[in-house]
Amino acid sequence: MTTRNSSVSEKSDKIYRNILLFLQNKTLDYENRIALGIKNAQGWNEYTYNGISKLSRKIGCYLIKNIGVAKGERLAILSESRPEFGAGVFASVISGMITVPLDIKLTLYELKSILNDCKPSVIIASGQFLQTAEELLKEVDSIKHIICLDEVSDTEAVSIHSIPDNYDAKWRQRSSKSTALIIYTSGTTGAPKGVEISFNNMLTQLYDLSDLYRKFFGDKQITSLLSILPMNHLFELTVGFSMILSWGLSIYYTKSLKPKDILAVMQEKNINFMIVVPAFLKLLKSGIESEIKASPKSVQFLFKVMYASAKFIPFYSIRKLMFHKIHKKFGGKFYGCISGGAPLDVSVGEFFERIGIRVFQGYGLTETSPVVSVNYDKCSDIASVGRPLNSVQAKVDAKTGELLLKGGSVMKGYYNRPQLTAEAFTSDGWLHTGDIADIDKDGHIHITGRIKNMIVLSGGKKVFPEEVESVLEKSDKFAEVCVFGASRKSGTKEGTEDIVAVIVPAESFKDKYSDEELLQKVRQEVKILSERLAPYKRPVNIIVQKNPLPKTTTRKIKRKEVKELVNV
Repeated sequence: MTTRNSSVSEKSDKIYRNILLFLQNKTLDYENRIALGIKNAQGWNEYTYNGISKLSRKIGCYLIKNIGVAKGERLAILSESRPEFGAGVFASVISGMITVPLDIKLTLYELKSILNDCKPSVIIASGQFLQTAEELLKEVDSIKHIICLDEVSDTEAVSIHSIPDNYDAKWRQRSSKSTALIIYTSGTTGAPKGVEISFNNMLTQLYDLSDLYRKFFGDKQITSLLSILPMNHLFELTVGFSMILSWGLSIYYTKSLKPKDILAVMQEKNINFMIVVPAFLKLLKSGIESEIKASPKSVQFLFKVMYASAKFIPFYSIRKLMFHKIHKKFGGKFYGCISGGAPLDVSVGEFFERIGIRVFQGYGLTETSPVVSVNYDKCSDIASVGRPLNSVQAKVDAKTGELLLKGGSVMKGYYNRPQLTAEAFTSDGWLHTGDIADIDKDGHIHITGRIKNMIVLSGGKKVFPEEVESVLEKSDKFAEVCVFGASRKSGTKEGTEDIVAVIVPAESFKDKYSDEELLQKVRQEVKILSERLAPYKRPVNIIVQKNPLPKTTTRKIKRKEVKELVNV
């Protein structure tokens, strides 16, 4: 059994045990710097650290004095990523509430399932999702108030722009063990699965990550980050938001994820750093390569020569000069990124490293707040996800090969799911990751496979087959349903997974039609049922099987054998 152990230092306990003091100190440290900004029709809307603190206190004061929220009540946020989202999170913290960030891509059916589980009393929504919030107000009994992040009219919702300019309230201190966030990862149909993240989890993570600043950047002058991931994801909320603000940097958002709009922001704001998923890097690589292929033969030849020789040049500054035209498109100041949420294709990582852009591959789980490790010191081994953070203990089970974890960033448990929580840990308190891994002699982790059934899509979205099955099984036309992920063998999304559904129609249904008609009818039924699921969770490959699927003695479908049976 390979193991690596470490613990949070006493310094961490002293500095980070008081969340309100932590927020106050960061505001004082960086008060006049730009914290958050987004471009709208009128230009850039930017908040300084002091400005975002003021807005957060205004909302927090409204929650306490006007609404009268009690400590421990839940506050849900339904919004695209923007500065005011962050103010909502901070307001929730200082008013003593628990934040529940919601995925804007979920259907009303899925959102209702989540909110009926965590029972929030307040929902903060952007104008874009105000109508959805009002529907939820009607259908989820616990919701009593809506606060909109935009100006509103013809609605009972209150706008953050119309609430009283009152900033003074007695902020509510809580134990470091109390819950800060409930993050719903998946399983949002039937039995939602919300991960409870405590203040200690978050602050342990921030302390660990603060240690990485020098390791990432050395003496480089880093000032700004472009945020492109949704803030309901804990990866973005912890790393792309909390970590970056704790470093005193500026975060900019873009309303469009079109490459030209992203590049425009990078150029205008001299973006230095990004938090990304591998699919984004793969898309970026394809775009660069397509542009090179469209160039004159002499340019293509020169690129090939430089790309081959860059392998032997150890200095990123020289590589950057060699490929200065590419860097100019990124604004000329772009240093690199952390990639997480899904496995990074080694060839993609090597491409960016070769042209002078640093790529730090990380690994984590929502259940670990979420970062476990980051590869900052072994760029020659891009497949590695790095060493565990200081507070993380990691070992590989000798029998199963599964990576097991312990540490201050490991979740409290699953909200209202004691049995599921118990199953997530070994008898001596190690968290099951469901991932198969190796840890080398230097302590670097290599993820080699997955035990869990979880499907990881190209953008890093994670889907559990069981939740898709629970929706499709509602049809009386289907006798059996089995869902799994199948890896793509080619194209820009090679190595990522698509959702496959294998359906055995009910006898009374399949006898009515020819094989071709039956396939069409099954696809139509799946399409109708899938309306209850977010678009990314819907099966893209539907296979009809007339014979019963292989099962265990307890009548559980053998997913692996089904996958082999249909050969996809």
